[in-house]
Amino acid sequence: MSTERPQARQDRAVRTRQAVLEAAALVFEERGYEAAKLSDIVSLARVTKGALYFHFGSKEELAQAVMETEPDLGPAYVPQEFRVQEFVDVGMVFSHRLRRDVLLRGRARLALERGGRGLDRAAPYRDWIDLHTGLLAGAKARGELLAHVDPAQSARTVVGSFTGLHIMAQTLGLDLEREVSAFYSSVVPSLVLPAVAVRLDTAPGRGARALHGPDGADGADRSGEVAGAGASEGADGARSCGCGADLPVSQAGE
Repeated sequence: MSTERPQARQDRAVRTRQAVLEAAALVFEERGYEAAKLSDIVSLARVTKGALYFHFGSKEELAQAVMETEPDLGPAYVPQEFRVQEFVDVGMVFSHRLRRDVLLRGRARLALERGGRGLDRAAPYRDWIDLHTGLLAGAKARGELLAHVDPAQSARTVVGSFTGLHIMAQTLGLDLEREVSAFYSSVVPSLVLPAVAVRLDTAPGRGARALHGPDGADGADRSGEVAGAGASEGADGARSCGCGADLPVSQAGE
């Protein structure tokens, strides 16, 4: 009979769920939805298959959870003098974080794929469009935009363009942050009053500067590591992706 305290059991369940989500994100990112195997995910997360099924009933349910999980990375942008700088920063910050957080990359890969017909891929796009529309509407109300600009249409154009840039950068092995910087440098003059446009920062590295100040220092990096839920206390549970490798498996269920 287990003598584990309810709070300890609950904390362990939270750690297990997070480990499974991060492992799944890494496997989905590297292999795509169709090729991803639950056996690889449980090995990477260092949990049993029973523990995975305690939290997620199927691969599709797990993939949907990855798409819906918001990494604890802080705001999408930091308040700035101009709303249009905040609008630019959303994309620059996101492209900066994509290089550093496995959950974001897993979500992005799943959103771009067609596998898993039951997955709701529209929500991330709607959320991004709404965020951009709100920022552009605020910028227009403050007189920062050219008179002809339609915030909703411009938001859809920018989100669609960012998606295309992301795919192209992945395919060709390009630096997404530099590609996004070049995109904003090109598009800003068609949206923003010249007197405002010249005061905006769209240069490479803007994402890090917006988050961490002029030097862009940031000590956190979750680019390719997953904390195993079964690691003993005080042990280093980091696991780089060795999908399919014979890793130790935790016997702690949920």
